[in-house]
Amino acid sequence: MLRLKGGRLYDPEHGVDGQVRDLYVENGRIVAAPGPETRIDSEIDLSGRVVMAGAIDLHTHIGGGKMNIARALLPEDHRADPVPAMGGMHAGCGHAAPSTWTTGYRYAEMGYTACFEPAMLPSNARHAHLEMGDIPMVDKGAYAMLGSDDFFLRLLASGSDQRLINDYVGWTLDASQAMAIKVVNPGGISAFKFNARNLDLDEAHPHYGVTPRQVIRALARAVHELGVAHPLHVHASNLGIPGNADTTLATMAAAEGLPIHLTHIQFHSYGTEGERRFSSEAERIADAINRMSNVSADVGQILFGQTVTASGDNMSQHRNHRHASPDKWVTMDIECDAGCGVVPFKYKDKNFVNALQWAIGLELFLRVSDPWRIFLTTDHPNGAPFTSYPHLIRLLMDRGFRNAKLDEINAEAAAHSQLRSLEREYSLYEIAIMTRAAPARSLGLSDRGHLGAGAAADIVVYRDDADREAMFEKPEYVFKDGQLVVRDGRVVKVVNGALHAVKPEYDKAIEKPLKEYYDRYMTVKMEHIRVSDDEICACGASKLIPHHCTGRRA
Repeated sequence: MLRLKGGRLYDPEHGVDGQVRDLYVENGRIVAAPGPETRIDSEIDLSGRVVMAGAIDLHTHIGGGKMNIARALLPEDHRADPVPAMGGMHAGCGHAAPSTWTTGYRYAEMGYTACFEPAMLPSNARHAHLEMGDIPMVDKGAYAMLGSDDFFLRLLASGSDQRLINDYVGWTLDASQAMAIKVVNPGGISAFKFNARNLDLDEAHPHYGVTPRQVIRALARAVHELGVAHPLHVHASNLGIPGNADTTLATMAAAEGLPIHLTHIQFHSYGTEGERRFSSEAERIADAINRMSNVSADVGQILFGQTVTASGDNMSQHRNHRHASPDKWVTMDIECDAGCGVVPFKYKDKNFVNALQWAIGLELFLRVSDPWRIFLTTDHPNGAPFTSYPHLIRLLMDRGFRNAKLDEINAEAAAHSQLRSLEREYSLYEIAIMTRAAPARSLGLSDRGHLGAGAAADIVVYRDDADREAMFEKPEYVFKDGQLVVRDGRVVKVVNGALHAVKPEYDKAIEKPLKEYYDRYMTVKMEHIRVSDDEICACGASKLIPHHCTGRRA
């Protein structure tokens, strides 16, 4: 048994806010304090240290075809970011689009122990799992993309019973070994293929005649009735368009009180005020989240510098390709069910739009009152690489540092922002909520994100540094399932994480019309879409962790 002695614990799931306590670890789990007769095999003195559960990133693009495209598109990103060999351990490189091994190393070196890919196309699930399986150090999971696929849109257009839609969603989750359902630009990816260049929430699809509102309502209901823990994960319509805040607010209402998660909401919080017709609507969006307890969001904060945007929203990516920096880009499609676009981009602090985007994201963080419903993301790599999280945390915790950075951006954008008037500074407890306890609760990870007895021993130990960026950039210790894997910000032991997937109940009879559909329209057989349990471990995961759903099927 290992004793971690005298650390200052931040464990929001159990209301522990900086209390000095011992932790005990045995067989990869946190256990209750033992009796005096129990043998302690080893002990680490953590006096003065800050102790949290392993961090969880619930929205980061780390697997699937789009990231491989990004890596191939940007060889200069890898040449400029070499990683030296570390004690003979496998390594890689890349900043905006790092290699799989570099991704795992860098997440672990910041204290992250679980990461979730938010846009896995079911027909590409096997590749996505192979790629995620090659990422060491952290647990993984993925959200299956639906909402622009032909089979679903046919069901919706024909007025199919909700139970049939639920069965299709359940089959998709099960077959693709997914953790949740994601909808990207609802119906819009499909509409782009019918030469539409935008599709607002109540605008009918040019071919199927259904609206994004109908798509959201049907999928949100299916996810809820199947009992999937994480709400429908929504990339709303009109990403990046000035004035899209109205669409975002209407999207919240479209859920009709059902749980809904709005992703990278910074890109959906824009108004049209001012001479440039671009302004912040962060206050209005945050007020709506504060009022609507069924809504959660992650921010998708942009930070300045070179990155690459990689998204299933080929409609918006095609629109943005003229801003590519460097000037090269890719859009593609898979099985006519969805698509993706990869566009390199450099955010500049002296550019009015980029500077105001930066301020809008921070305003959202500071205006949403409940840290259990706002999550720390950069929509890696779209807003910034995930390695910028420590810098973002300092911006949230240190008002003086934040205002100093505000002084450096485009002066006109700074004048248009209310950021300077926001005095809030996040506490360590709130950071632990937003990066640990809340993502675990949202995803239904009952034994992650906390330090209670029975939890997986994913534990991070930080030196308490007044410079919060330095503190969160380089933990003193990181334990994964009870094993010491990082010391002083460097990997010392390579491990493979598990794959998390939900297992909903659904009527298997859905496979008959699905098989007929695949045989008639698709280039692959339905049975070839399914990723078996055995394949998950063959893909590189240490094990498959199934999460059973509390289905509400009548």
